[in-house]
Amino acid sequence: MINVALIGAGRIGQVHSANIVAHPESRLVAIVDAFPEAAISLSEKTGAPVKTLEEVMADESIDAVVIGSATDTHADFIELAARSGKAILCEKPVDLSLERVQACLKVVEECKVPLLVGFNRRFDPNFAAVRNRYQQGQIGKAESVLIVSRDPSPPPVSYIQRSGGMFRDMTIHDFDMACYLVNEPVVAVTARGSCVVDPAIGEAGDIDTATITLEFASGALGTIVNTRRSGFGYDQRIELLGSEGLLRAENQLENTVLLANGQGVSAANPQYFFLERYSAAFRAEWAHFVDVALGRAECLSGGKEGEQALRLADAALESYTTGKTVRL
Repeated sequence: MINVALIGAGRIGQVHSANIVAHPESRLVAIVDAFPEAAISLSEKTGAPVKTLEEVMADESIDAVVIGSATDTHADFIELAARSGKAILCEKPVDLSLERVQACLKVVEECKVPLLVGFNRRFDPNFAAVRNRYQQGQIGKAESVLIVSRDPSPPPVSYIQRSGGMFRDMTIHDFDMACYLVNEPVVAVTARGSCVVDPAIGEAGDIDTATITLEFASGALGTIVNTRRSGFGYDQRIELLGSEGLLRAENQLENTVLLANGQGVSAANPQYFFLERYSAAFRAEWAHFVDVALGRAECLSGGKEGEQALRLADAALESYTTGKTVRL
């Protein structure tokens, strides 16, 4: 059994709290949030007491922390937890600055504590099956990967303004997934983007539509297609083509009912957003973290993977800004 403190009682914190409480080997013992109302509300739902950050870090009975607070707090909280000897699960990204990420990871390494960066899509059962079957040699050597990730609708401009931009906020998941699937270094990034969904996003200095091409060390290619608005739900698909075949993971639909009649054939829309689509992935991610904290497993997505994804996001931003391919 591990005792866990949750830092951040917002939307993602509520997801984590439910999984912590449901797991037979974890116990939620503290909730921390800069907004007392959010912390109290989640405390009433879970029974875990509200505590200060200082109380959590000083409490030797707390084995692990989950960091789901604002992005600009992640690196500082990781360092505090590492120096307090606690296992850490932190939502992506560790920070928006590559230099700050590297400094933070150095502290984690010195303190010899486990850090799991929250690339939850690695734990999606279907995406994981694609990766595992590729690793088993079922399609030969990877030659290209296609990742489609389209949000159902754009977020508020207030979110865009503090998100770090599309590449660091949204596409960063796809950079990680591409590396996870192909399992090779990326040597070049080319990114193109525009603002066609919401002019206010462009006025905030960001884009809402992008296509990114990755070149891997072997010559294999990756294509990532992103938009902030699909118009029909959360579009999440991957396709991995190898020298001997193809592996594909399709959307998960709201239901499996298919209607066929004289007017045609129709099916349900994809599940609406990430809370529904990746609920199983979040549960599997937490189960993996418990194993890591108890010394039964190595981190599947640690600090190195977090740094790698941010490096690719920075390269994509540079490519988009300059109109040139960025070689790594």
